[in-house]
Amino acid sequence: MSYRRFDSEDVVVSADSITAPAWSNNVVELTTFHTSSTQVAADSGKYYYQVYNSDTANQEIQFSIAYGNRLGSGSQLYNSGITGKSYSSTVYGQFRTLINGDEDTDFTFTEGGTVNTPDNIYAISIQRSRFKEKILPGSLFLTLSGSKGFVHLTDNSKNVATDTFVDAGRVYSIYSGSAAGTVTSTTNEYGKLYPDIGTIVLNGDLISSSGYLSGSEGAATLVETSNYSGGSNIKPLLEAIEDGGSFRLRSDETLSSNFVFVRARNSEFNYSTNPSNITGSGELRHSVMIDNPQAYVTQVGLYNDNNDLLAVAKLSTPLQKDFTKEALIRIKLDY
Repeated sequence: MSYRRFDSEDVVVSADSITAPAWSNNVVELTTFHTSSTQVAADSGKYYYQVYNSDTANQEIQFSIAYGNRLGSGSQLYNSGITGKSYSSTVYGQFRTLINGDEDTDFTFTEGGTVNTPDNIYAISIQRSRFKEKILPGSLFLTLSGSKGFVHLTDNSKNVATDTFVDAGRVYSIYSGSAAGTVTSTTNEYGKLYPDIGTIVLNGDLISSSGYLSGSEGAATLVETSNYSGGSNIKPLLEAIEDGGSFRLRSDETLSSNFVFVRARNSEFNYSTNPSNITGSGELRHSVMIDNPQAYVTQVGLYNDNNDLLAVAKLSTPLQKDFTKEALIRIKLDY
């Protein structure tokens, strides 16, 4: 068997940005939201709720909601003798470290031109398989409906000239917007979008005080009681999302491809490599193959320097090859 080394110009690397609906079944807008009673009732339900796209056997996790409090209020304590060491403090600290890379830097949001440090946050984490490599900036549209009406939330990625970065990557502000997904007011910052880690952090204080939490099954405002065990502060936001009935999001990923151009010149690869074409004495078995050989290319093998077969590209139809023909085969490798 003969081998031919590729020239430098025979291999080309290409990268394409692929956007797609974030939710299961290529759905752009999620309108129904379901939880698992088993998960909510378990210990993990004290930290977060997993949200599914349906309540059938084919349900899939779409995102999760966690409630955090900077001071540890609004949830049960791990030990009633240790003030502030609660589920809400753990959530707040986890996302603070993940996003800011610093356990001493709290979340801040702009309200009416003033930078505030709210005690309460909501963290919405998109399921990893849903947002793939990253969330597509500008695709966020989340409607919350509460006791005082509703608000459309969207990010301002389309309105900034330069990106801002934190330890977790890019960060964009979330403001109220129109049904078309455009920012209409930058007075109050309702949250921040971290597209590179698939996370949305909402200003819990502002959402609660603005009346955008729902209380169809409980309190329509946050309860910040220490060692709070009367319910879950996650539920009001989940109900607000359910009542709003619209959560749009798109994923974004970079698909890298190697294009390999295999060139078979007129004098190359005209003889079959099938052992049955050679006699025991090493001669061509069929005389017609001596003066006018013909071969049919059916597949191309890609080898490394040790002649180990790494990949095989198969042609859709055999390609006839002889001394009067040259072939150029393009192979695309996606990864």
